[in-house]
Amino acid sequence: MNVTVVTGIGAAGEATVAEALGNAPELRLVRRCPDVADLLAVCAAARADVAVVAPDFTGLDRTVLGQLRAAGVGIVGVHRPGDEEQQRVLQQWGVVTLLPIGAEVRDLAAAVRSAVPASAHSTEEADSLPAEAHSPADLDHELAALTSGSAGAPYVPANPFIGDQPTPQAPDGSGAGRVVTVWGPGGAPGRTTVAVNLAAEAARSGVPVVLVDADTYGAAVAQHLALLDEAPGVAAATRLADSGHLDLHSLAAVAPEVSPGFRVLTGLPRTERWPELREDALTAVLDQCRRLAALVVIDVAAPLEEDEELSYDTTAPRRNAATLAALRAATTVLAVGAADPVGLQRLVRGLDELRSVTADQPVVVANKVRSGAVGSSPARRVAEALQRFAGVSRLTLVPDDRDATDAALLAGQVLAQQASSSPTRRAIAELAAELSGAPTVPTRRARFAGRR
Repeated sequence: MNVTVVTGIGAAGEATVAEALGNAPELRLVRRCPDVADLLAVCAAARADVAVVAPDFTGLDRTVLGQLRAAGVGIVGVHRPGDEEQQRVLQQWGVVTLLPIGAEVRDLAAAVRSAVPASAHSTEEADSLPAEAHSPADLDHELAALTSGSAGAPYVPANPFIGDQPTPQAPDGSGAGRVVTVWGPGGAPGRTTVAVNLAAEAARSGVPVVLVDADTYGAAVAQHLALLDEAPGVAAATRLADSGHLDLHSLAAVAPEVSPGFRVLTGLPRTERWPELREDALTAVLDQCRRLAALVVIDVAAPLEEDEELSYDTTAPRRNAATLAALRAATTVLAVGAADPVGLQRLVRGLDELRSVTADQPVVVANKVRSGAVGSSPARRVAEALQRFAGVSRLTLVPDDRDATDAALLAGQVLAQQASSSPTRRAIAELAAELSGAPTVPTRRARFAGRR
């Protein structure tokens, strides 16, 4: 099978790699790209099976590699011999097939062939390969080069860096923390209030937490916690992920502790900066957050539309991509709605939209429950309405305590600091204990379980 190859490599090593590719049997170098735009155009046109790239290629980042993968192109990473920083960047980008610039032609050919996506293979092509391309010597060399005996395993030449890094572990030892994405329909149902206090309550119970503000329409976590002077941590983290320099240490540096065990990635201070939250980069940030803390709480915006339907350019940034990425990464989705006639109607419609994004059943939270909005016995009325119109059989009710929430917001504190006896705080504390698995001091029940 002839494999078509395109390169995206800096000037220092491009000629060396191009020469090796030109000398490799069954490989055809179709383009030596001068810039990222040219690389993307060639791959989008389905002219290449594999892209050979290097970290020093100007403009190359995690998002570009994601677009190459989406185009069905395999990726091989090359780096300066012995340059551990370049190897680390490639690994951060998710490139698993690595080798140094100047490697033997046989090694480079084996690496490229192993990186060809499975969809590019066909039985007909395999049957048509010339016999001389599979001499015993060639087969022995290629089998020895593979790091795994399983078919289709990635080619990763031995070097002193790859494989030496320990896998980061979550504080609970599981290797990956839980992710709770707090979503809700438009109309200010109290998503951020629930998210901030949920994270704070889990941290107070001894569970390490990272709170991520991924709202691209109206980030407000910083205001709730009086962090107005802080730089947007989520933007800094996604830049690190895009450049291939995000690890636990760099993530901890941009996610400061606001209290013991409670770290915050603040959101965008200006809504026009939403293109900075690219889906691939944000997903990488959330993966690292899961390794940094046992619980990750994400506050997201309401819109769920797939923006591709609204644009002819399917490679352009998507404003709703942050919300969709957070929902896909979630182990638990909290659907928060306001407990008033308008808020409940929006919640019912929103739950229907949410089913098209995630198949998991969300934890439904009726916020701001009060008799003035729905009449006497508000818990019963709200539960019956959601059972009837949305099929919600289990509901978490958060009583409305406007004085307490207003005072906490004014002081830039969480409810546990400002109004520890508030019924709103007690309800969220119970929910936090349930979601984080941490023990909690028994409190008066503020939840309602409807009939199943």
